[in-house]
Amino acid sequence: MTGGAPKVTLYVREGCHLCDEFLVELSLEMGPAYRDLSVVDVDRDPGLAARYGLRVPVLEVAGEVACEGRYDAPRVRRALQV
Repeated sequence: MTGGAPKVTLYVREGCHLCDEFLVELSLEMGPAYRDLSVVDVDRDPGLAARYGLRVPVLEVAGEVACEGRYDAPRVRRALQV
């Protein structure tokens, strides 16, 4: 995205404790920009469920996977600086 913040999407699954933890950490990291986060439940779309399987949570920044599974603060910070 030229001149703007990159699109940030978190792919999750309902009932996933790792997803819940990731979301809390990400909200703290993003601060006010958190309101622009897109949270997508992969189980609502068969294509996404097939694509991500058990890999959730998956954080994408500007269309690239930045982090998956457990929250990795250094990786997330680097990705969000793009």
